[in-house]
Amino acid sequence: MAETLPQLPHQPAEAKAALRREILARRDALDPAVRARLSAAATARVAALGAFRRARVALAYASFGSELDTRGLLRHVLDGGRVLVLPRIQRAERRLALHEVRDLDADLRPGVWGIPEPAPDRCRPVAPHEIDFVLVPGLVFDPDGGRIGHGAGYYDRLLGAWPEPVPPLVAAAFELQVVPAVPMLPTDRRIDLVATELRTYPPVPPEPPEDPQEDP
Repeated sequence: MAETLPQLPHQPAEAKAALRREILARRDALDPAVRARLSAAATARVAALGAFRRARVALAYASFGSELDTRGLLRHVLDGGRVLVLPRIQRAERRLALHEVRDLDADLRPGVWGIPEPAPDRCRPVAPHEIDFVLVPGLVFDPDGGRIGHGAGYYDRLLGAWPEPVPPLVAAAFELQVVPAVPMLPTDRRIDLVATELRTYPPVPPEPPEDPQEDP
C-alpha cells in the first residue's frame, strides 16, 4: 500500500519540498541490510518486465547515498550483452549527457554531488533515439506515475525533450517511497511504471508465452 503522510501544504512547490524531506528521512533510516534486500527484490521486478527483457539499449543510473541499489541491475544489462547507458550531469548547461558504459569499475568517476558518472574520455556519447528502456530515479512516486526528483529538474528536461517514440519509463523504488498522490506541475513528466519490493504500480498483467521457434 502507498504510504500515508501528514497534512501537506497546498502550494505544489511547498508540498514537494515537504514530501522530499519526509521520504528522504524514511529512506535514510533503512538498515543497510534491509536496503540491500529490498533493492534486490525491486530490481528483480524490473528485470522480469517484458519491456526490460526486450530492450537492447537501456538507460539507467548508478545509485548513491541511501538510494535503492541499482548495481545488480546494471551488471545484469552488461552480462546480457546489451548496451548500458548512464547519465553525466553537465551543470553549466543544466542537462544530462548520456554515455555508454562497458565497465562499471573502470568507466565511472565521482561526479556532481559524488554520483558515479561515466568518464567522457572513456565512454562514447549516446543519443536518446538509440535507447529503448529508461530506468528513472526519484525520491517520491505515486501509483499513477507521478514522480518527485531531487529538485534540480534534470530528468524532467531530458524526458520533456525526448524524441518520439518515448521508450518505457520505469522506476525502481522502495515501497516506502510510494504515496497516494504527488503534486504535479505542467513541466513534470509522468512515468509508466513503478516497481517496488512488493508490487508494481500499475499492476503488470502476465505476458503470454512466446511462440516456440520452428526450424525452417
